[in-house]
Amino acid sequence: MARKSSLLKQTLIFSICLILALYAVFNTFFNPTTSSLLYPSPEDNSLSGFPGKVTENNDNNNINKVKIFMYDLPKKFTTGIIQQHALARGSKDTSNVKYPGHQHMGEWYLFSDLNRPEHGRIGSPVVKVDDPDEADLFYVPVFSSLSLIVNPVRPAGTEPGLVQHYSDEEMQEQLVEWLEQQEYWKRNNGRDHVIIAGDPNALYRVLDRVKNAILLLSDFGRVRPDQGSLVKDIIVPYSHRINVYNGDIGVRDRNTLLFFMGNRYRKDGGKIRDLLFQMLESEEDVVIKHGTQSRENRRAASRGMHTSKFCLNPAGDTPSACRLFDSIVSLCVPVIVSDSIELPFEDVIDYTKIAIFVETTDSLKPGYLVKLLREVTSERILEYQKELKKVTRYFEYDNSNGTVNEIWRQVAQKLPLIRLMTNRDRRLVKRDWSQPDCSCLCTNQTGLIISL
Repeated sequence: MARKSSLLKQTLIFSICLILALYAVFNTFFNPTTSSLLYPSPEDNSLSGFPGKVTENNDNNNINKVKIFMYDLPKKFTTGIIQQHALARGSKDTSNVKYPGHQHMGEWYLFSDLNRPEHGRIGSPVVKVDDPDEADLFYVPVFSSLSLIVNPVRPAGTEPGLVQHYSDEEMQEQLVEWLEQQEYWKRNNGRDHVIIAGDPNALYRVLDRVKNAILLLSDFGRVRPDQGSLVKDIIVPYSHRINVYNGDIGVRDRNTLLFFMGNRYRKDGGKIRDLLFQMLESEEDVVIKHGTQSRENRRAASRGMHTSKFCLNPAGDTPSACRLFDSIVSLCVPVIVSDSIELPFEDVIDYTKIAIFVETTDSLKPGYLVKLLREVTSERILEYQKELKKVTRYFEYDNSNGTVNEIWRQVAQKLPLIRLMTNRDRRLVKRDWSQPDCSCLCTNQTGLIISL
């Protein structure tokens, strides 16, 4: 009798466990909420640079987005710089002037994006707020790169125009003075602010005073390790200056092995250009030309990149250059000769799949570079081109799901660090200012530090 009772009890326990297990399985695989997590919809846009399906912005979609407030800066830091640029080139009427095209015009695209109605910013990882008290982050939309080129370079011996000389240095100083008066800048010493300085020389005079902010930079060539790093800051792409290649992948119409067109003589790390010119200019199937920025040269560069298998990308005055992004949108496989280069969006892009990296010392060995490229098979070039085509949108500022959205995604990812640093600042009494701040450790320790 006791044995039967024990057997019954075991059977009962087993039955209860079986029922609970079946319930758990049913709940996991047939509950619409959990099953959508286990088996994402085919429409899941997980490769687009931010998680989730792209839908129209509405209140529900914006709840979990990072909230960003854009300062309404005095005109002299934004559209006033556009007007000064036009005046310096002889314009009489500046009421309808447009932002001029140049390689660092990402500052214009970010400014324009945050000026659009929210319903037009479909898929953006951040939501613009009008109340600064609601904001997680603050964007400072200064046209710092355009400010550098307001004054045109005049040939020697020509007389200055009647237009009053514009001072980029004064603009920088006035910007920081304005920022330091703002309540929200003072609250966290600028840590929760975002400032774009795309040109390597942008904001150079005041960088020490804004280094707490998230800086949007093209590289770290002229930034000290205590001013910037990948931990705190974001590498953004140059705006490509040649036409996007819209043809199919293939090598049939790409008869040139290696193409380069640009300034032969550069400073610092860019001195390698002249050495590469000397080595490559007599090579068969290699086109290497000296050329400065002009409309005609851009057309020639477009033709050259669109008909070449590989495009040479040596360092310039700083480790990066616009030519890399011209190469990418041309489906011309980049050959990067720049040991200290930093690249944008490396958390989603594996550059070894789209480019060939060559150490500077190897590139200067006689015959090394050309031999390396001649050994790359047509099939391998097609693989590079397929990968290039997949990532081209990341380098198109005017693509609705392109560079701008990806920059905002990168910015949004910095928020936990910003909160950590601001909370840490509040409780620290003594600081050892002889050491770099911890938000600038881990990276930019071996890169070139190039003085002006």
